[in-house]
This record gives sequence, structure tokens and C-alpha cells, in this order.
Amino acid sequence: MDIFDILSLIGGLALFLLGMSLMGSALEKKAGGKLKTILASLTSNPFKGFALGLVVTSIIQSSSATTVMVVGFVSAGIMTLHQSIYIIMGANVGTTVTAWILSLAGIEGSNVYIAMLKPDSFTPIVALIGIILYLFCSSPKKKDTGMILLGFAVLMTGMSGMSDAVSGLKDVPEFANVLLLFSNPLFGVLAGAILTAIIQSSSASVGILQALSSTGAVTYSAAIPIITGQNIGTCVTALIASANTTRDAKRAAMVHLYFNIIGTVVLLSVFYALNAIFKFSFVNTYANELGIAIIHTAFNLLCTAILFPFGRLLEKLACLTVKDRPGKEEQHDDLPMLNDNILAVAPVAVERCRSAVVTMAELSVNAISDSLTMLDSYDEQTAAKIRKEEDTVDKYEDKTGAFLVKISTQELSSEDSFECTKLLHLIGDFERISDHAVNILESAEEMRSKDVKFSPEAQNEIKVISSAVNEITNLTLEAFRTENTDKAASVEPLEQVVDELKEKIRLNHILRLQKNYCTIEHGFILSDILTNLERVADHCSNVAVCILEMTNHSSIESHTYLSGIKTTGEDFRQKFMEYSAKYSL
Repeated sequence: MDIFDILSLIGGLALFLLGMSLMGSALEKKAGGKLKTILASLTSNPFKGFALGLVVTSIIQSSSATTVMVVGFVSAGIMTLHQSIYIIMGANVGTTVTAWILSLAGIEGSNVYIAMLKPDSFTPIVALIGIILYLFCSSPKKKDTGMILLGFAVLMTGMSGMSDAVSGLKDVPEFANVLLLFSNPLFGVLAGAILTAIIQSSSASVGILQALSSTGAVTYSAAIPIITGQNIGTCVTALIASANTTRDAKRAAMVHLYFNIIGTVVLLSVFYALNAIFKFSFVNTYANELGIAIIHTAFNLLCTAILFPFGRLLEKLACLTVKDRPGKEEQHDDLPMLNDNILAVAPVAVERCRSAVVTMAELSVNAISDSLTMLDSYDEQTAAKIRKEEDTVDKYEDKTGAFLVKISTQELSSEDSFECTKLLHLIGDFERISDHAVNILESAEEMRSKDVKFSPEAQNEIKVISSAVNEITNLTLEAFRTENTDKAASVEPLEQVVDELKEKIRLNHILRLQKNYCTIEHGFILSDILTNLERVADHCSNVAVCILEMTNHSSIESHTYLSGIKTTGEDFRQKFMEYSAKYSL
């Protein structure tokens, strides 16, 4: 093996890792909606949890990404430590899919159908289809499919390059002597763990081992401990991700580590004990790609079968390792559901942002509803609650906005990209609604401190416009929460009614002022209240228009859209008449 073979090996490894990354990212984008559906089924049922981990890892081709995501969910409180255990087990099995794909390189036979299954035969075809879809199709979904195929082609090309580069090693005695060292279980496990820890992918390290097996110099006695060590090495990624998280998140990472360490110790002990008795003939034979894939899958399946009934014990072991600190409260993030760890799977991160904005919207609507009750009867506890809700909404806006910007730098599907854009538009409107709630509260406090009371007519008018504002905020919230375009379309007619109510109430106040039924001071406070109510309705209108345009994946110029429906929209006129009758003075 000369310098050129070494360069070819490095180039093949680089292409292999690049292909794996491209394929995994594209699969993640392609399956974004499915991932959301799968993850919505989170349950404490161990079997469903195992299936969840297996499916997600099979889709995104990375147990490390799945486990990091699980650590993020546990840290955010979205998932319990117990739930995470079985998902981690499923992830370990799901990661074996890659090895089976790579094992196609070892297929032998002269039959044309068998020959077509060899990577050298079908990789050029896959690459051609992939580049056509990626370059010449405008549909984002077809482009994602093209990138999956291109990633696969690059991966298989890298695998072939590595195999060719190391093929000469079979005649090098020193190489055989080095591999002989790995027949020692301790050295083999350490080698597998260190390699995987460095490249942070058990799938990639198994692929490298499969490439080395093409030399015909890797025996099963060396391959078995290396494969078990690779499973331990892949735990490093989750351990790093859990460094600045909650105790339960650290425990989830430790469960992953203990699962693989205990599985390795138990299975290797049993294997070598049985081998000492029965002298397995295959141990000293040379491994191939298929054999390594079988061992990788068998190891993970057996680990799961052995440890599945002992999930609670793994949980207790992790709790003993990462102990609670008596008398010391754990510091929690203001918004734990937006933990950076979930960025590993962008569709899930987008979904968590949406959940955060829904919570933010609910807080804003509750604050408005509470503030309107303060105009009738002031209450100190309710006042404190409104201010706390407004402060929480501010924190949500800051963190959600920053997190959405982070997500926007990731490779996103068109659907997720639209969702990010929509959420970035909406958080400002929801935050301003909560600000107006505090402004209305301050008007109520001013009335209380100055002992100002409105006339019965003015009180009735405020109740009417307050009811209309309560309806428009709840209608907007429901439209956003359920993505209901019919409800969103009903917001603008009601916003117009609120505008007209504001003008009528101001005119009525001037008439009462002329008759000395009220004072200028009443007018200042009433004007502040009406202005805030009108602006709340305006923000609801902004939200509704955004929902309509983003749901249709189109860009609507707001002023043009609103002018159009007011002049030509029959549904708008009908709704406007209904709301006008409902909230007449």
C-alpha cells in the first residue's frame, strides 16, 4: 500500500461520510411531516416507544441524531426519562439499516439480476436519476428525492473507493498482525469505541469495517469485538449534547451508555464462554460485508431482548449515577421546549416552535380577557397575573424568534420553511396584544386611583366593544391553533365592526360631554381604552391575513388583499352584517 492508496482511502472516506450526511439530511427533510406525526404519538408504552425509535432512526439514518433529539426532549420536559429508554433501544436497532445497504457491495454471482444488485451496477443509474431530479425539477419534494439518491450514490462511491484503496492490504503481513490484536476482546472493543467516538457515527464506522473486510484479512474474531465497541463509541454524541441540560436529560444519555456497555459485557461474556465450549468454526474465518451487517443487527437485537424487561433498572442506574442534589433546586430554562438539541431534527424543532407560539398566543389572549374584566372590578391578584403573563410572552418572543432564526439556517423542506416564516411574522403581533392588555390594566388602575366612574351609557358601550374584542381574540387564537382558514377569514369583518364601534363610542362621548354628563378626564381614559382595543383588533387582523397567505403558500400583499375583500367579498359583507347586528349600540 503506497501513498496513492492512502490518499484514495482518505478520499473514499470523505465521500462516504459526505454521502451519509447528504442522504440523512435529505431523508429528514423528505420525512419532515411524517416525523411530526410519529413523534406526536409519544407514549409510555415500551413497545410503541421501541418502534418509534426504530422508525425515526431508520428514516434519518442516524442513531446519534435520534438519541440527541431524545436528550433534548427529556431536557425540555416533552418526554419522561422512562419513555426515552425504549426509544433509545429502538434507535440502536434502527441504525443497523445502513450496514445492510452497504452489504450489497459483497454480493457475488454472474446472474444478471444479481449483478444489478451490486453497487457498481446500480450506483451510476441512481446518480443519474438523482441529478436529473435535483437540477431539472422545480418541485422541492422532487429535489429532496434527488438529493437522497445523490447522497446514496456518493456514499456507495466512497465505500467502493475505500474498498479499492485497502484491497492491497491483504498481502501485507503487518496489517494482518494489527488485526490479530483486535481479536483480543478488550483491544477490539476499545478500537471500535474510539473510532466511532471520533467520527460520531456507528453507521459510518461499521461501513469502514465493511470496507476493510473486502481485503479478506478481517476475521470474525476481530470484527465481533470491534462492532460491539462501535455501539459504545456512538454514545459520545449524546453525552456531549447532555452537558448543559437537566438531570433527567443527562440520565437519558447515561441510559444509552449503560445499555451498550452492559449489552457488550453480557453478550461478549456469553459468546466467549460458548466459544470455549463449542469451538465455533466461523470465528477464525474471514468476515465479509454481509456477515458484519448480520453481526451488527444480531448484537443490537440481542441487547434489546436482554435489557428490554429491565428498563426500570436502567433508569435507576442512571439516577444513581446522576444524583439529585438535596436542598438544591435545578435551574430550568425559561422555554425548555426550545432546547438546541432538537435542532438535530429540523422538522421537530419547527413543530416545537409552533407549540411555543401557540402557548404565547394563549397567554396573550388570556391577558386581554383578564384586563377587560378589570374595567368593571379591579383585583390585585388579577393585575399581578396580567403583568406576569405579559412578561412571559416577552420571553417567549425573544427566545422563539432567536430559535426560529437558528432553524432557518438548517436545510428545511418548503413546508417547514413556510412555517418558520409564518411564525416569525406572528410572534410580534401576539407580543403586542399582551402589551395592550397591560395598557388597558393601567387605564383601570388610573380609574381606581382617581376614583373615576363612567356613566351607565359609557359602561354599556365599553361592555359591547369588550365583548367584540374578546370574540376576535378567541377567534384568531382558534384560527391559528387549528390552521382554520374559515375562522381566519371571519376575523377581518369583526375587526371592521370594532373600528366602527370605536368611532361611535367616541362620538357618543362628545355628545355626553356637550351635555355635561361626563368630563374631559373621562374622555382621556376612554380614548386610551378604545385605542388599545382597536389596536388589539388590528393585530388579530394581521394574524388572520398571515394565516391565510401562508396556508396557501402564497405571498399576499396585506393592504391589497384587505381592500379587495371589503369591496368585492360577498362573504365579508355577510359576516360584517352579522357582527354589526350582534354588537350594536
